Amino acid sequence: MKKIEPFKSVDDALQQLDNGGRFYNLLTKADDGIITTAELGKVGGIFNDKQQMILFLELSLSGLDESQRQAVILKLDMDLKLLYYNYQPALFSPTEAASKAVVAQNTIITGVPKLTASKTDFNGFIMIPIMTGSVTTFTMVPIMDMYDVYEIKDATSAQSILIAHARSSDKLPEKKIQIAGITKELKTDKKEKVASKIFLEAIYYLEYET
Repeated sequence: MKKIEPFKSVDDALQQLDNGGRFYNLLTKADDGIITTAELGKVGGIFNDKQQMILFLELSLSGLDESQRQAVILKLDMDLKLLYYNYQPALFSPTEAASKAVVAQNTIITGVPKLTASKTDFNGFIMIPIMTGSVTTFTMVPIMDMYDVYEIKDATSAQSILIAHARSSDKLPEKKIQIAGITKELKTDKKEKVASKIFLEAIYYLEYET
């Protein structure tokens, strides 16, 4: 998971985003007043995942007020504008996410994550694709075999949602943060394959200034 440092101003955003893209993007020019998918991908270190690009952009713009955000959005070319409005993340509290989020949706959740360390205290399974020749099948594996799993709650509610990111030595800070990712389906019964609820596969996070 990558920590995002938001742009500090419109000038900062445009300077970083209007960058000409990578060396092989011959039709993209720096400082031409137009921001393309190639230029956004260069800043975020992203090559082909357009849904992830929009998550990166949304968190990067989070330090700007609405008029400043719109000033940057207006500089996006038509293709990137369409991607932005197609994949613009939903902003949820943990309680709202648990009841309103849908599978495959870009989502940003704010709260304090708490690591779930014990496999015996938590059961949940995810579908993993397996390629056999040209045929794709799916198998169910415990989510904790693939991810570090966190629970995140509202301060005034017992309702929670699970946050998961690829296992690593870097853990999320246990303080109020924004977490951006893609919602996926969690199953609680491996045998019957009963769909239970949504979890957020986290890709980026943003710390609040103290």
